[in-house]
Amino acid sequence: MQAVLSVPGAEFDLGAAMARDGAHVIVIGNEKGGSGKSTTAFHLAVYLLYVGHRVATIDVDSRQQTLTHYVRNRRVHVQETGRKLPNPQHFHLPSAWGDSRKENQQAEFDMFRRSVGEIENKVDFLIIDTPGFDTNLTRLAHSLADTLVTPVNDSLIDINVLARIDPDTGQPVETSHYARLVQRARSERLAIGGETIDWVLVRNRISMLASRNTRQVQTTLDGIATRFGCRLADGIAERVIFRSLFPTGTTVFDPLDDEVESASVSHVSARQEYRNLVSSLNLPIVNRHAEPLRLSA
Repeated sequence: MQAVLSVPGAEFDLGAAMARDGAHVIVIGNEKGGSGKSTTAFHLAVYLLYVGHRVATIDVDSRQQTLTHYVRNRRVHVQETGRKLPNPQHFHLPSAWGDSRKENQQAEFDMFRRSVGEIENKVDFLIIDTPGFDTNLTRLAHSLADTLVTPVNDSLIDINVLARIDPDTGQPVETSHYARLVQRARSERLAIGGETIDWVLVRNRISMLASRNTRQVQTTLDGIATRFGCRLADGIAERVIFRSLFPTGTTVFDPLDDEVESASVSHVSARQEYRNLVSSLNLPIVNRHAEPLRLSA
């Protein structure tokens, strides 16, 4: 029987997209804004390019388009400076805004299918950045994920998007909307392909100082990981360096221009944090090239 994912009036063959010899799909998802999704998506893409993989990115956030702006800034920077920096093949998929919900879903479905179909057997990794709210494109993206990365700020407020927490015990007592979306996507993948989605919660903006909140967040996330069958990984601290990199579309993995740039402590630390994150994701990486290491302390 042909494996399909259905929406009203449309069918999408997931068999080829989920084949093990096709692209490994990484979805960056969380229905909470400001968690670092787009920054994480682009850094993962650039890292994978530097180790020799073919990478494509898809931005399904029709409002902010942060990943798309990141890619455009990089292209402009390369044109203006002549630097040789790798850039992924990129697609931006806008939401449909017609009067008919069914027609909108059909249009988005077709657009998503064409984009994935164009690159699914031409790249090693496909990275999809999703918005901080539920959309049809968000659900389609999650259904294709091999690896789902959910950046979560180190705050009980941000954790609420995953589960309602008992204020006395710190344990999850009710599944929130986003976690239910992920559970549906995992069930769908299991039914179609016999494999589930590797869901990794990534703790971003971790405080450098031990505190009651930090300990409570850790306890709560441990409970959520147990309840939902996902993994935990340390992510990226709050660093000014990312604000300075975005306008040029550069990342902590790009080589520095020795004549005009020197690596700050923040730069070096962020680079190591992202290396650690990549390692924790257990991606099928084959290092074909040594990544550039021209960072001076």
